[in-house]
Amino acid sequence: MYDIVIVGAGPAGASAAIFAAKAGKSVLVVDSDQSVTKRAWVENHYGVAEISGPDLLETGKKQAAKFGAKFESGKVTGISRGDDGLQVQTEGASYSARHVIIASGFLTDLAESAGLETAPGTEPRVKTIFKTDAQGKTNVPGVWAAGTCAGVSVHTIVTAGDGAKVAINVISELNGERYVDHDVLKA
Repeated sequence: MYDIVIVGAGPAGASAAIFAAKAGKSVLVVDSDQSVTKRAWVENHYGVAEISGPDLLETGKKQAAKFGAKFESGKVTGISRGDDGLQVQTEGASYSARHVIIASGFLTDLAESAGLETAPGTEPRVKTIFKTDAQGKTNVPGVWAAGTCAGVSVHTIVTAGDGAKVAINVISELNGERYVDHDVLKA
């Protein structure tokens, strides 16, 4: 069983994976390779002069893998309650998790099968989003949403930040106390 299964490896999902894996949580990211970021050219990230969407995605995945996150290719077809937690089904496998973070960008097709409440989208071209509270929790216990699918701006720096925020909230819940991750320069 994984501590956290993340649906989607775009900026929100990979950022969540970085924070969760760096915090020592067992993390699996299931990605269908449909991120709209694959078509992006990015010049508005703080600290990054410019980067292509594909390079940004690859860098995020490498950072998460460096801390121990695992990645599987596949399309998540369902999320359900299992004996010990949650079951995440793909077209060819099933994974157990204590928590699930959905970071599926524009895609909210999991809503009906997982019993997740939705709302009209607030961003241009985003028709539907998952309803969440301020921490990223959905109406299904243990299932969280981050990034565009949770109603956050489509800008990659914003969705990445939201993925980090939701991961910190999940880590805090798993730890039973507020989690903070601050690295310092080595002398």
